[in-house]
Amino acid sequence: MSKVLVVEDNVDLAYGLQNNLEIEGYEVRVAERGETGLEEAQAWEPDLIILDLMLPDLDGYRVLQHLRKTGIQTPVLILTARGEESDKVLGFRLGADDYVTKPFGVMELLARVEAILRRTGGQGGAELPEAGETEEFGDVSIDLRSRNVLRDGVEVSLTPKELDLLLALIQRRGAVASRLELLQEVWGHRAAVVSRTVDTHISELRRKLEEEPGNPRHILTVHKAGYRFQP
Repeated sequence: MSKVLVVEDNVDLAYGLQNNLEIEGYEVRVAERGETGLEEAQAWEPDLIILDLMLPDLDGYRVLQHLRKTGIQTPVLILTARGEESDKVLGFRLGADDYVTKPFGVMELLARVEAILRRTGGQGGAELPEAGETEEFGDVSIDLRSRNVLRDGVEVSLTPKELDLLLALIQRRGAVASRLELLQEVWGHRAAVVSRTVDTHISELRRKLEEEPGNPRHILTVHKAGYRFQP
């Protein structure tokens, strides 16, 4: 049974989310404050965190930032009334895996939850690769089973979505992938949700993995077509 932590200070909304998620078979805990959410994330180790941005103590951005800085890579779905593109881009840059604005449809939210857990192995995920199976390029090595990424022997902290995007490109073996294809494969929804989601994540991958992010060798832009990976 997958575990979902809901960090939401609106008691009625939190109860509704908990009820719907439990009906779908998830084990759910609710935290009404950012600090409590951090404590639950560390102690309970959920498979997914649904995170409100406007919390009474630590806001959701600070909660997310703290999670990633302390090495907690649990997938995070931001659920908030703040729907400006700048808010979404900031959320993704801090390590969010998906972003849903209020008001929202319960069925859509449940589908997003299922998609994230399926991709990250929390529920119905693909069989894990054999131990020791790796992908390598340049000075970068990826352990596909542990999802650890090393650059020149030093661990690099990629968000789950950044790694999923990188692997989606690598597995195409040089073929071009459009932004829409990558959105559908990695995020499970259409491009209209956040127009620059893929571009933002590509920039972060280049910053973390390329020797010259402004002149990348491996993660290449194909003009008017999308992106491709060059070993």
